[in-house]
Amino acid sequence: MTPVRVLHFVTGGFSGGATQVAVQLVNAAREGDAIEPLLVLRRKRHADPSRIVELRKAGVPLELVAGWSHAATISALVSVCKRFKPDVLVAHGFSEHLWGRYAGLLAKVPHLVHVEHNTRERYTAWRRAQARWLARRTDRIVGCSEGVRQALLAMGMPAERTIAIPNGVRLEPFADADAHPFTQRIPGIVMVARFSKQKDHATVLRALALLRARGLSPPLLFAGGGKDLHRKPLERLADELGIAAQVRFLGVVRNVPELLMTHQLAVLGTHYEGMPLALLEGMAAGCAVVGSAVPGVREVLEDGVDGLLVAESDPVAMADALERVLRDPGRAARMAATARQVALQRHGRALMNRRYEDLFLSLAGRG
Repeated sequence: MTPVRVLHFVTGGFSGGATQVAVQLVNAAREGDAIEPLLVLRRKRHADPSRIVELRKAGVPLELVAGWSHAATISALVSVCKRFKPDVLVAHGFSEHLWGRYAGLLAKVPHLVHVEHNTRERYTAWRRAQARWLARRTDRIVGCSEGVRQALLAMGMPAERTIAIPNGVRLEPFADADAHPFTQRIPGIVMVARFSKQKDHATVLRALALLRARGLSPPLLFAGGGKDLHRKPLERLADELGIAAQVRFLGVVRNVPELLMTHQLAVLGTHYEGMPLALLEGMAAGCAVVGSAVPGVREVLEDGVDGLLVAESDPVAMADALERVLRDPGRAARMAATARQVALQRHGRALMNRRYEDLFLSLAGRG
């Protein structure tokens, strides 16, 4: 039987979870014979070209389409569809899911899938109307968590075709986590997140200043890329708060598993999420995890059992949670061990991959 052809269309910016998930699904399909995948990236002006080179060297089937205008993107993607002839087109993330599905309709792709990766996006009334119109012509609308599914339903997406497939992370890089006993790790904080309006680095910095006043001075590592527009004010804030010596802005790093497995705390200050991959990685690494209590994060953590939830944008609540972990390493170690087991059992990419593969095969009549 010929494999089902699945085209994944996503931004080529590499800054968010949507691209990570799309790349992972393509790689998972390459390891089997049921699906023939193709990754199509929309060009982004400030994207790191080395990432494209890496993907191609790794053998990822990849094409780039124009990103300078929506019309150019749609036209180029229609051409790719006519060459590749996908059975299923999967459009990931805002606003790519609009342009991807328009192209799929024009190219007469048999089945369309929209994957939403956040509970909050920059929908105008016009774009919301487009999403609803496209939803009537889309086979499945997938939220990357139950929180995202609920947000989609609140937008008016059809309940009978709107489902949740939770994100997962690669567990293999964290296989040695148990070789790093919690009490022997650096009692420091790692936050893996790009610098953007979505992420709340500022609250973590203000919490660190409060901890300093309480006699605690843990190091804080910010790992992630992003624009100077968002990073520079945070660097100034660290100076103003008198904690610059404790804070390191690492930029994009390739040793995230190592960072997490050698530190005690993984933190995610955020204003909204889909399913936070960084927090799942912190759990898999055996860290004590602290996250903002927003949809997407609330589904991942059970407060006081496998992590701590704090009110959004509340430095005092964040400082209180961090202090609990730092002053009671025994309890923190127990939470960290529970978090790791939860990650291993519920949040591996193998489970996510299987759920998506089942969906694609079902839509193509192979389920």
